[in-house]
Amino acid sequence: MTMERWALGGDLDVARIGYGTMKLTGWPRGDRPDRETALALLRRAVELGVNHIDTSHYYARDGVAANELIREALHPYPDDLVIVTKVGALVEGGDVARPAAEKTGLTPDNLRRGVEANLRSLDVDRLDVVNLRLGDLDRTQTPLAPPLETLLALQEEGLIRHLGVSNVTADEFAQAREIAPIACVQNLYNVAQRDDDAIVDACADAGIAYVPFFPVGGFRPITADRLDAVAARHGATVPQVALAWLLARSPNTLLIPGTGSLDHLEENVAAGQLSLSAQDMAELSEE
Repeated sequence: MTMERWALGGDLDVARIGYGTMKLTGWPRGDRPDRETALALLRRAVELGVNHIDTSHYYARDGVAANELIREALHPYPDDLVIVTKVGALVEGGDVARPAAEKTGLTPDNLRRGVEANLRSLDVDRLDVVNLRLGDLDRTQTPLAPPLETLLALQEEGLIRHLGVSNVTADEFAQAREIAPIACVQNLYNVAQRDDDAIVDACADAGIAYVPFFPVGGFRPITADRLDAVAARHGATVPQVALAWLLARSPNTLLIPGTGSLDHLEENVAAGQLSLSAQDMAELSEE
C-alpha cells in the first residue's frame, strides 16, 4: 500500500499516517491490549508502511511502558523508522494526577532526565524528534523560552535531531520559532474541533508538520450526521472519514491515530486511500 509522504524536519521522510502508542499502555486511563497484541500492533504497523511512531517515556501505567514495547517489538529499528517523543511537565506517568505545583518536569534537570529516559528506554543514541509539551500547567506560570532553550542545548549536544512543540497557542508557536527551528506542532485538532485552523495554515506556509492528536476524537469519539453520510457514500467508517478529512485539509498534516485493535489499525492505514470529493469536504467543513 502506497502512502503519501512528508519530509518531517526537512530530512525525515515519513508516511503521512503514523501510529500513536498511548493506548498500548492504557495511559492515563482506559483499557489496553495484552502485551502480545501490543507487540503485534507495532510490528503490523511497520509492515503496513507506517514509519512514524509517536510515544513518550511517561506513557506508562501499572508496569506497562510504551517505549519498552517499541523497543521489544522493533529493535533493531528499520533504517527509515522515525520515533517522535515528548517531554514536559510530567516526569513519570503518574504525575498526570498530581497538583500543578508538583509537576516539575519543565526544570532543566528534569527535562534532561526526560530526554535521557527516552534515550535509554528506546535504546537509541539520538532522538529523532522531541516535542516540548506545554499546557499541563497554568499558562501564566509556564514560560516557553527556558524549557525550549534547555532542549535546544540538548540538541546541540547531539542528543536530539529535531525539536517540536505540543499543546501550544498561536502566540507560543510564534515565540518558539524565534528561539529554535521547529519541525512540528502537535496539538488537539480534528474535524469537530478546529480552533487550530490558523496554526495549521501557518505551519503549512512554513513547511512545518502539523500533527493533530485525538484525530478521531480521543476519549470522546467524533459523531455527526454529516460524517455518517459521507462514510455511507464511500463505504467507509466514520473514523476513516475523519482521518481522510485531516489528510485533505492540508498537505503538512501527519496523523498518529492510536488503537489497541489490529482491525482498527488496518482501517486507519487504509484511510490514506480514501479520496474525499469537494462536496465531501464542504459538508464536513460546515460549522
